[in-house]
Amino acid sequence: MPFNTKLTRALGIKVPIVQGGMQWVGYAELASAVSNAGGLGILTALTQPTPEALRAEIRRCKTMTSSPFGVNITLLPAMTPPDYGAYAQVVIDEGIKIVETAGNSPGPVIQQLKAVGTIILHKCTTIRHAESAIKLGVDFLSIDGFECAGHVGETDITNFILLSRARQSLKVPFIASGGFADGQGLAAALSLGAEGINMGTRFMCTVEAPIHVNIKEEIVRASETDTELVMRRWKNTSRLYKNKVSKEASRIERESTTGKFEEIASYVSGKRGREVFINGDADFGVWTAGQVIGLIHDIPTCNDLVKRIETEAEDTLNQASSLIVPSSKL
Repeated sequence: MPFNTKLTRALGIKVPIVQGGMQWVGYAELASAVSNAGGLGILTALTQPTPEALRAEIRRCKTMTSSPFGVNITLLPAMTPPDYGAYAQVVIDEGIKIVETAGNSPGPVIQQLKAVGTIILHKCTTIRHAESAIKLGVDFLSIDGFECAGHVGETDITNFILLSRARQSLKVPFIASGGFADGQGLAAALSLGAEGINMGTRFMCTVEAPIHVNIKEEIVRASETDTELVMRRWKNTSRLYKNKVSKEASRIERESTTGKFEEIASYVSGKRGREVFINGDADFGVWTAGQVIGLIHDIPTCNDLVKRIETEAEDTLNQASSLIVPSSKL
């Protein structure tokens, strides 16, 4: 049976699963496959070098799915930041009605998108940041626990606590992000008050994910202990796959007496990370992965994965409800 949550109703999707907007992964191949499976696929704006390249990717995705899909716009600290307003304008021009936002000072971009009725899902790692986003008029919050891949924040609160705090405190519906790979996780998130889940690492390990099969097989082999936290010293903590490069960056960070970011800059280069997904050498550069890698044991199609999660979640919720016995039968 299709799920019926605030997320599925608002986005026009069948299963309350959102594909995370991942750098160098969120291309049309993956986004369309997730949307065709009944979830929400996401293109990553900054994976495209220019706003016009994003326009071309949106149009390509439209040829691959007739179902809703969204675009991720992540605002990152940079000496010369991209023209986020121009990327947002392309999203508007192309009629995309769903945007996932994340990062620093998203107010102007959210205001630009909300002016035309865009549905905004905003990623947060703390309740304080979520409350600030609510003031900006976001429609859904994506609550990102410490288990997640990439930017984990600085508070180290896992989703079991963070989602319950969101349920207690927030007046805007939220979805759960970080640590999800199966239907049992979806059932748990719904039970904790979420309207759905966001999955990144799990979708990297699918047939349609546009990354080298060696990396997918590396994820399958990995355990939940195979991630590394780096850049904590500079309050920009990121969870990366534990390989030769991330371990060396972590060692330099711990042992440095100068505390200069330049000492590890070459190790955490995004350009080298992109090459990993192309050449299949898992040790060539840093790449993001969540602790959820320990739960991933196969490389299914997006359709098979989403359908499996849907069935598992339904079975789990039905099984949980069967534990309640009417007092008259006791």
